[in-house]
Amino acid sequence: MDGLIPWQLLEDRIRPFYPKAWAGTPPLPAVVMLRTHCVQLFYNLSDPGMEDLLYESDPVRRFVGLKLSGPLPDETTILNFRHLLEKHKLGQGLLDEINAHLESQGLKLREGTIVDATIIEAPSSTKNRAGERDPEMHQAKKGQPVALRDEGAHRGRRRYGHSPQHERDGG
Repeated sequence: MDGLIPWQLLEDRIRPFYPKAWAGTPPLPAVVMLRTHCVQLFYNLSDPGMEDLLYESDPVRRFVGLKLSGPLPDETTILNFRHLLEKHKLGQGLLDEINAHLESQGLKLREGTIVDATIIEAPSSTKNRAGERDPEMHQAKKGQPVALRDEGAHRGRRRYGHSPQHERDGG
């Protein structure tokens, strides 16, 4: 997304509304907060979830332009930035700019699902509690290609002992 989104154009739209200081502390650069906001939208994170991701993920920090040794926005700063966008009705305009820019390059932004799968050694049984073959269970061998399918219909449901929180945390 770094090379696909017209960051300077978006920052120029925000700059007139972006404060010089919040509560006496110099704010982070507008583009840093904009990139943070976009990551939050990309991954559908809460404000505390976005703050946690900034502390936990070096690639995300690099993407937004931060270092662990420097100041990171906390959940309140992230919330305040979102409120700033809402107050000045900038969100739709920014989205329109992004979509127009992507469309001019023959691209389209749409919602998707992140899949993080690791094949582990486990018993070979694919039978459910009734002792019958479970049609949703499949076997794969380590080192062999695996075909993934859309699990969107199962989002938010507890399946096989995993909760949405567990999945969001990478478990």
